Amino acid sequence: MATPPPAPTPRWVPLGPGRANDGAADAPGSPTPEAATLLATAQEAAGDVAAALALLPRLDGTPLPGRGATLRLWEVLASLAAVDLTVARVVEPHLDALAILDQAGVAPPPADTTWGVWAAHAPGSRLDATRTDATPTDDGGWRLDGTKPWCSLGQHLDHAVVTAHTSGTARRAFAVDLRHPGVRHDDAAGWVSRGLVDVVSVATHYDGVPATPVGDDDWYLSRPGFAWGGMGVAACWYGAAVALGRTLAAAAARREPDQVALMHLGAVDARLHAARAVLAEAAAAVDAGEADGSVGALLAARVRTVVASAAEEVLARVGHALGPGPLTADGAHAARVADLTVYLRQHHAERDEAALGAQVLAVDGDRP
Repeated sequence: MATPPPAPTPRWVPLGPGRANDGAADAPGSPTPEAATLLATAQEAAGDVAAALALLPRLDGTPLPGRGATLRLWEVLASLAAVDLTVARVVEPHLDALAILDQAGVAPPPADTTWGVWAAHAPGSRLDATRTDATPTDDGGWRLDGTKPWCSLGQHLDHAVVTAHTSGTARRAFAVDLRHPGVRHDDAAGWVSRGLVDVVSVATHYDGVPATPVGDDDWYLSRPGFAWGGMGVAACWYGAAVALGRTLAAAAARREPDQVALMHLGAVDARLHAARAVLAEAAAAVDAGEADGSVGALLAARVRTVVASAAEEVLARVGHALGPGPLTADGAHAARVADLTVYLRQHHAERDEAALGAQVLAVDGDRP
């Protein structure tokens, strides 16, 4: 059996224009010493949810989106994803939750708390929010009752931002303490994924659980940050694809590549360059106040489509170029392929492309 290559030293994934390309060409990035330490710790936590959660206090002070350093935020996400997608899947929703609370004007939570964001809805599952002890001058408290599907890492987190119905049609976001005795999680036995194995999603049930409103009715989906968070997920896809590109480039450097190998290497480099460029442009638009409302939603749909398509092609080309060897002998590579395959399904492929087409007509009219 082939001996897997030693784990490479984790390196930064730069996104900004004019920075060293860090796609298939495998050029070095430029992390700060603190960032290098973070990446090394992330490598030690690879595949371990508990260790990834222990990383979260180190991320205190990570830039919030829309505050002038969105590019750096997305570089953090991409760089962690290039190290390990389990770590990225723990970090990304935690940072998104902190951004949501900030956008709603909620005070920052303690640095030692762990957060998720659960906004999925499914037929047969409903979570209702009702007021308690409201008066004409006081909105009163709120309680949650019902079921929330697809709660990623539910058994591991102590807090979450969740969306719940406040009427037949309106939904609102709430901050909830998951340690309350009225919170119950389904058993994880039904999670059979071979990618992101330990990033389990289960239904979570609420029985009279106190909750704090985060924004007004329907604010969660209409806020500019909703689009920004979706592009942050795309930065994670990009980082994992960069790591696959590095594996391909390293294999080409170990032995003389033939024309087919060079073709795959060049195509991967081009796709990663395109994905990096749209992320960098989008980060600049977010910080310039040019990614709000329907324009921001359209930008996010474009970015996610470009990055998801690039990542899927990188997965295919790296598999074609390298064959079964690293999938069967290199545990980190095999896990990354499986993890990214699952993570990319947050993009709904042709359905999201159709939705993008509808947005193009609604926002840009007949101008492509």
